[in-house]
Amino acid sequence: MRWLLICWLFVLGVAVGGCASDEAGTDAPPLRFVFVTHGQASDPFWSVVQRGALDAAQHTGTRVLYQAPESFDLVTMSQLIDAALASQPNGLVVSIPDADALEAGLTSAREAGIPVVSINSGGEHSSRLGSLLHVGQSEYEAGYQGGLRLAAEGITNALCINQEVGNLALDERCRGFSEALESQGSSVQMLAVELGDPTESTQRILAALRSDPSIDALMTLGPTGALPCLRALEEIDNPEITFVTFDTSPEILDAIESGTILFAIDQQQYMQGYLPVVLLALYHRNENLLAHEYLQTGPGFITKNNVGRLKELTARGTR
Repeated sequence: MRWLLICWLFVLGVAVGGCASDEAGTDAPPLRFVFVTHGQASDPFWSVVQRGALDAAQHTGTRVLYQAPESFDLVTMSQLIDAALASQPNGLVVSIPDADALEAGLTSAREAGIPVVSINSGGEHSSRLGSLLHVGQSEYEAGYQGGLRLAAEGITNALCINQEVGNLALDERCRGFSEALESQGSSVQMLAVELGDPTESTQRILAALRSDPSIDALMTLGPTGALPCLRALEEIDNPEITFVTFDTSPEILDAIESGTILFAIDQQQYMQGYLPVVLLALYHRNENLLAHEYLQTGPGFITKNNVGRLKELTARGTR
């Protein structure tokens, strides 16, 4: 049923693109949507989100502006939301890494009559903050399913590596992961690393592994955490350590193919960029609104069995 819904949205996205010609025949400017996320387009994960948004803009005859702080910064993100609202867009697409920090801006959007779609993080707060709907995955559930899958491998002592402590979505991933493993009798430690300093992150991971030889599994919460972890594993050279991660990048897919990474939890971030543009265009042009407040794009699992095709799509920038 979910895939039927996605196919229906894609067909409607193409159909709405046809409506753009009618819009272009009037004096009305094209619909304009602003994305404000906590993740930079230079990040391999968020570059795919941006690609999805720009592809959808082309298909629907709309305009999209993608903005994000230079680093994880809730104050700057809130300011970007305020600036976006001041430009009076036809729609706002936001991630919600911290509901309290962003509530004022999203309340202002609601009061100004600007429709909002939330993506990626903050799904549990989306409706309360006035969003039409959320496009993403349950981060806790994704972490929990990943933990159960890892527990089945016989893991006893895992390390959850968080590159953005304070990002509630990542905290929820780690919480779900930890609770799943602990429910199976395993233990989990959390290690904070620096998003903006991969060399220091590698050193922290190495120090943790060397100080506790009983660690037999690593979970990273995204590509910016996974890449320093790959470097640490190359240096420590312990084949007994099982490595899993959230999200994808070319390096992560290569590591899955080689067997260095057992699996990656996939939330199909291209759809998190693409679908909000289609949904907002339909909302404006055809008064369409989904009955569901949470459109789930994950979790899925990438393993050796399916990584080959996904590598091809990643090379195209859509996975």
